[in-house]
Amino acid sequence: MKRDISPRLQEIVHALPIRKGMKVMEIGCGSGVVARELSNKLDDGYVLAIDRSPKAISQAIKMSSAQLKNGNLEYINSSIEELEFAHNDYFDIIFAIRVGVLDGRHPERKNLALDKIRRLLKPGGKLYIDGGKPLQEIFTKLIQ
Repeated sequence: MKRDISPRLQEIVHALPIRKGMKVMEIGCGSGVVARELSNKLDDGYVLAIDRSPKAISQAIKMSSAQLKNGNLEYINSSIEELEFAHNDYFDIIFAIRVGVLDGRHPERKNLALDKIRRLLKPGGKLYIDGGKPLQEIFTKLIQ
């Protein structure tokens, strides 16, 4: 099943400063639309997409068979605060679109989320959330 990406999400994909070979994480991937688009652009990179909803992850997996076969896309059912990630790799970019723990809707968990993100970013890595035009960078110094 092919699903077209909305203009808003396409704008976000274009705003992310991705380059070949990067490792990127999406927090709150939903049905995986942006993760698939990034996976297609980063054929020699890696995309990890997480979501706290088992239903969303199941749908994302069903819609991503080609990208999953390529081996550069992985889905995990988890919140960022509870993510257990066994790989020793760190991410160049982590981003979130409409994720309550990072946009102020769940401030009681924000510090846990930022601590986990800090540990997953490479030195010099960047965190982006929606809310800018179309994204805003959360300055690394605020989370390190």
